[in-house]
Amino acid sequence: MTPVAPPPDKARYVRSMFTRIAARYDLMNAVMTGGRHHAWRRAAAGATLAAPDGPILDLATGTGDLALAVRAVRPGARVVAADFAEGMLRQARAKLAGARGVTLLQADALALPFADKTFAAVTSAFLLRNLADLERGLDEMRRVTVPGGRVVTLEIVGARSALWGRLFAVYFGRVVPAIGALLARDREAYTYLPQSVDRFVTSDGLARLMERVGLRDVTVRRFALGTVALHAATV
Repeated sequence: MTPVAPPPDKARYVRSMFTRIAARYDLMNAVMTGGRHHAWRRAAAGATLAAPDGPILDLATGTGDLALAVRAVRPGARVVAADFAEGMLRQARAKLAGARGVTLLQADALALPFADKTFAAVTSAFLLRNLADLERGLDEMRRVTVPGGRVVTLEIVGARSALWGRLFAVYFGRVVPAIGALLARDREAYTYLPQSVDRFVTSDGLARLMERVGLRDVTVRRFALGTVALHAATV
């Protein structure tokens, strides 16, 4: 597998990449996870139930699946679904056509266009590895959340088991790029994505970063034999 070097302008690279793969994003998620990504998103949505009443912000909404999951568990809440890749927003508009209570918005997770203490909860799925400044992104999520609100993140992390870690590395590092080349016609994107896991902090490291920016009571729940982690914290 040819390594994809960390891009000098990560934000521009990531925006371009997700715009390229937007049309096949749902298909690739279903194939890569065996359809389990929907259950993980439902768990993330459920973690917002501990938040007070109020609007919910779903960052890097992609095609809108987590925003829809949040609406399913909090049907009275207004959900703002934001992404900075226009290609993803186009897919989300088609999927969310007719859905009530969800507003789509183009926004950068590192410079959110919202006042402090606007949302009862902020959610994200598979966003954090792609941020040019992880700590700043977490701090923005905290900033726009009300006191007592929730910050909920779903992310791919390194496996804790050495054996499963080796198997996961083969699958994610070799099989996924091949599937990406076949189904999404973009081997580079699906080579970058697994390599971004190798460059990402551990699950425990992410929990510490969340605490560093002022989030409290961080909990971690793991799925997929520990390779997907749901972090939830209180502001």
